[in-house]
Amino acid sequence: MLTFFRNFFKTKIGLALALAFLVLIGFAFASMDVSNSGAFGGVAGGNSVAVVGDEKIGTADLNSAANNALQRTRQQDPEATMQTLLAGNGLNDVLDDLINRYALTAWGEENGLRAGTNLVNSEIRQIPAARGASGDFSTDSYNIFLRTNGLTDAELRQQIRTSLFFQQSILPSVYGSKLPDSIATTYARSFKERRFGSIATIPATLFAPQGDPTDAQLNKFYTDKRDRFVRPERRILRYATFDSDALGDSIEPSDADIAAYYRSNGDEYAARELRSFTQLIVPTREGAQAIAARIKGGESFAQAAASAGLRTTTVDAQEKAEIASTASAAVADAYFAAAQGTVTTPARSPLGWHIARITNVDSQPARTLASVRGEIADQLREENRQRGISELAVNIEDRLGDGASLSSVAEELGLDLQTTRPVTAAGSIYGTQEQIPEVLRPVLNFAFQADENEAQIGALPDGQTFLVYDVSDITPSAVAPLAQIREDAIAQWRQVRGEQSAKAAAERIVKRVEGGQSLAEAVAAEKKNIRAPEQVNYSREELARLQNTRVPAPIALMFGMAKGTVKKLEGQGDQGYYVVDLDRIELEDLAENDPLIAQARSQVGQAWSAEYGEQLLNAMRADVGVERNPDAIAAVRRQLLGEPN
Repeated sequence: MLTFFRNFFKTKIGLALALAFLVLIGFAFASMDVSNSGAFGGVAGGNSVAVVGDEKIGTADLNSAANNALQRTRQQDPEATMQTLLAGNGLNDVLDDLINRYALTAWGEENGLRAGTNLVNSEIRQIPAARGASGDFSTDSYNIFLRTNGLTDAELRQQIRTSLFFQQSILPSVYGSKLPDSIATTYARSFKERRFGSIATIPATLFAPQGDPTDAQLNKFYTDKRDRFVRPERRILRYATFDSDALGDSIEPSDADIAAYYRSNGDEYAARELRSFTQLIVPTREGAQAIAARIKGGESFAQAAASAGLRTTTVDAQEKAEIASTASAAVADAYFAAAQGTVTTPARSPLGWHIARITNVDSQPARTLASVRGEIADQLREENRQRGISELAVNIEDRLGDGASLSSVAEELGLDLQTTRPVTAAGSIYGTQEQIPEVLRPVLNFAFQADENEAQIGALPDGQTFLVYDVSDITPSAVAPLAQIREDAIAQWRQVRGEQSAKAAAERIVKRVEGGQSLAEAVAAEKKNIRAPEQVNYSREELARLQNTRVPAPIALMFGMAKGTVKKLEGQGDQGYYVVDLDRIELEDLAENDPLIAQARSQVGQAWSAEYGEQLLNAMRADVGVERNPDAIAAVRRQLLGEPN
């Protein structure tokens, strides 16, 4: 239902909701680089893209923020490119996010809010990944966390400060906001609304030209629509795997190792006696002696215990030392002095007086070295294997860190070094539907962050196999030459021309309907054989039941129209247009206690909270003052796209 409200009432969520999400996950500002260090180097318009209060946002900051935004986008769409990210208003969106963060901090400092070193340190200590095995803060774990997220300590601290300022300013302003009952009722009543209309679908394929464009037409289309022909980044990977087989005979234990292990673990192989028994614990010595006497007089152990109001317990396969540790030495001596089937002499422990019937005696002779040699060898071999493979992996990691090449490591270990064809970040072989080898999938994201010829090592999910790999060639994302994609460009030219003609047809149909024709008559008047309009009727309540299913765009438009109007709607991906005609609206009664009212109060109220937060953030920006440098922003855009400045 919340999805429905968002889709149909179009309440602006904006940055405030995004920031609220960041607060809920703690310090997620770490996903954005907002450091002030570094210089972009020689771009036009100076090295500041904006000034927020007294703080400058450098071109390096915007460049880094855009690259980080691309990385986050690639988590959803691995083949996303900088061109697609910056299409439309993408770079301004990234800059707006930076400005909002700077404005939040500047306003907070000017108005007495605090996020001091001790508070930031406290937040850092709460980071789960910064804790060691003991559960306490670990400097080593913290440094690994920073490296994994591509952050410095200073950058993380700045981002945590921003989050703390948010918690002290934006969050209190939106928390607990309440939707008035009258408005909640109005929104709830809209769910009883049913709309009747018709929808005509005008496919672009119906209008697409059949012939080829002229060279001039194709060249102009290619130039105007270059973003359509961006190829994803491709990388060629070299890799090899190794496991404990690479250790050879080094894991085999020697006779001396086996003998030393036998000596150091002598107790494990010495003669031993295990006893099983049924026992009971009596508060007094006299009581224990009385029970023992009844058993000797012919009663069973269980009967004697029951007659005293006590319950027995059964214990299996205990050594004397175990009994001594859990009861007492006196109890152990008594239990191991009695013969099998007999009752022990009462003996005392801190719990009381113990008596037991010995049900089984298992005497095991000492095991000789010769008899356990194979068992010890297997144990030592596994220990050597685990230690050896770990040490080998660490050694290789150190060598790679010192600059050793992948080829030299593979040659030394006798590994079969394999090379992929160009692969994409989505995990496919470029230009095909073929997928990369499964062994590479766990490291694919890292491989697309590594520099060329920067060898890496990683453990595969089985924990027993390691992968060494590097990137031997990187082909950046770029617009494909027309000569290489001519057929694809022609197909897209036809599609776009069909889209343009479909738009013109939709406009003609709308004009006819506005002139008094029915939608069916207006569609039939077209020369192309367009399918007759579909009659539809839905209530908002029915659409709300779709839950996570996306409401079709023409239906969504119909619920935003006035009765008796007609509108055109562009489909997705140059697929054509829709013409939506809303005939009438019927409104059912809403009961005074209808559950929809409470749902509207809760769910729409959340959107109101986000709106409050967004308005407060806008006021902060106005208060501290924001100035942009369009020339520097344009220079950053060119730099990110690889265009000359």
